[in-house]
Amino acid sequence: MTVILFLIVLVALIVVHEFGHLVAAKLCKMRVDEFGIGYPPKALTFYRSGGTDYTLNWLPFGGFVKIYGEDGDEKDTSDSGRHTGVSFTKRPKWQQALVLLAGIFMNLVFAWVLISIAVSLGVPRALSSEEIPTAKEVSLLVSRVVEGSPAERAGLMVGDTIVNVGDSVRSFEEQDAEAFTDFISNTHAGDTLSLTIEREGDIQTLTAVPQAGVVPTDTERVALGVGVASVGVVQVPWWQAPLEGARITVSATGQIAMGLVQFFKGLFTFSADLSDVSGPVGIVGAVGDASAHGLSALLMLTAVISINLALINVLPVPALDGGRLLFVVIEAITRKPIPHTVAGSVNALGFALLILLMLVVTAHDVLKLFS
Repeated sequence: MTVILFLIVLVALIVVHEFGHLVAAKLCKMRVDEFGIGYPPKALTFYRSGGTDYTLNWLPFGGFVKIYGEDGDEKDTSDSGRHTGVSFTKRPKWQQALVLLAGIFMNLVFAWVLISIAVSLGVPRALSSEEIPTAKEVSLLVSRVVEGSPAERAGLMVGDTIVNVGDSVRSFEEQDAEAFTDFISNTHAGDTLSLTIEREGDIQTLTAVPQAGVVPTDTERVALGVGVASVGVVQVPWWQAPLEGARITVSATGQIAMGLVQFFKGLFTFSADLSDVSGPVGIVGAVGDASAHGLSALLMLTAVISINLALINVLPVPALDGGRLLFVVIEAITRKPIPHTVAGSVNALGFALLILLMLVVTAHDVLKLFS
């Protein structure tokens, strides 16, 4: 089932991307020969309109659009009913750029739509004290454990859910992170606390001894040396969801862009860390994990992948939309077309490097499964 979900997500992301190219090409009066879901061999043509065949293909790994002249081969072998339209290379440079950017734009729009739906259904997130009473499935999660602290010695780990904490006199069973901090601060240094936690579905009891001096900025305050966060599911009203979805999309795009910049900077300096990078194998696992947490989690993951796909395609790398856009810019500046043999060779090299990178990341995914 996980593999099927992964294929659905993959096809949706790529078809949306290619649909952006299709719409922009049509608006610019370019001839579009085919818009396919999946990759050849062709299974059937389920619709034909405006000289374009809309097809379903046997290999369910994405989709494609064939814009006449896009690859430099303008030899017309189509039937007489499809001779209308204009070659990609014969349109103004700004229209060529628009078509190339349209796929990227559609992936960002798709992410916004998915995030808007997810927040209207309700997604887990950190809560303020005011949001706790109206949120669902609220829990108090350990977000950070200070090295060498009483919390670390007690065995607390990031991701633990604190169910109860107390001593022989007092007890705390709330989910408010600020109230938890106050409760610990009001404990006498050296007193033993009993903590009931949930870890991966198992209930455990730990003992910890809060101490003063754990917090460098407040050496007199008694603390465990643990960061906690109130986490719960918050549903945004449907009429506010698009605005909240846009805010999250913009924020996520900025964060992902910064992460990609650091990653590719590391590639060029041979210091890239692949531990947080996932290829197809890792993404399959992530889709499976997200689906286990409900539709909202799966939608959010798909949105994040869609943003990644958009930003990666912006890169001026041959074989990507950004690389082809770079060729358009060069031709606009020099006012001379780049020879198709040169463009083809550069794109082939870029594609080979991308495949090599994917193989490296996939191998890393597989090694992580057995580590």
